[in-house]
Amino acid sequence: MAFFAKGRIFVAAAVAALGLATGAQAAGSCGNNGAGFDAWKQEFAAEARANGVGQRGLSALAGATYATRTIAADRAIHKAFSGSVEAFMKRRGGAAIISKGRALKKSNAAMFDRIEQTYGVPPGVLLAIWGMETGFGASMGNQNTVSAILTLAYDCRRPDYFTPHAIAALKLVDRGALSASSVGAMHGEIGHTQFLPGNVLKYGVGSGNLRDRNTALASTANFLKGHGWQAGASYEANMSAIAGWNSASVYQQAIARIAEEIDGN
Repeated sequence: MAFFAKGRIFVAAAVAALGLATGAQAAGSCGNNGAGFDAWKQEFAAEARANGVGQRGLSALAGATYATRTIAADRAIHKAFSGSVEAFMKRRGGAAIISKGRALKKSNAAMFDRIEQTYGVPPGVLLAIWGMETGFGASMGNQNTVSAILTLAYDCRRPDYFTPHAIAALKLVDRGALSASSVGAMHGEIGHTQFLPGNVLKYGVGSGNLRDRNTALASTANFLKGHGWQAGASYEANMSAIAGWNSASVYQQAIARIAEEIDGN
């Protein structure tokens, strides 16, 4: 979800954090429909190559198509985060997330203990994010990841935000963590907890395969730690770390409330 800055990466920070060449920015000819996408891809290929993308990534770029469903979802994204936190939690099934989250916490206690010992992040917030993002892995998306993120890098609305993530996605193809046919959420998010590609490069642990549950949860804990999570502190004290995940206020409040209910059981 780029929209409200999931794992917010602003342009200058992204360039440094993701290892892009100094001055990297969106290719010049953005567009508001698919008419110029193929021409833009040729421009972007030069930028990708200059930033270290190899042949596998460039081939994935060449085969990408304009993602009309992604654009439709992007234009409607603000509606998803409207209203009160209570209304938001009801729409997103907060009560069900709490109930299943408590059960998963118990049945996977050893895994969550290891994660907390390593990163200082308790299970409640990880389960809240996991449940909110994909229904605990039940719905990780069916939109082509490379096409989605490249379409958003091309689109005139926020090309500077998405360009580093597009470069990162192509690098993940080079590494084998993604393929040209990999699918995920509408904005190019990946795996159980829906990482944007640049955040996979920066915070992904182990294999970096975010479709693996354990890897995704550990990577999410690493992300929160990287955004200032204070081990042992309250959720109120850690709201800035949650805000790093998603800057929508109703989302942050919902995650904190759900996490407290799960950890309180």
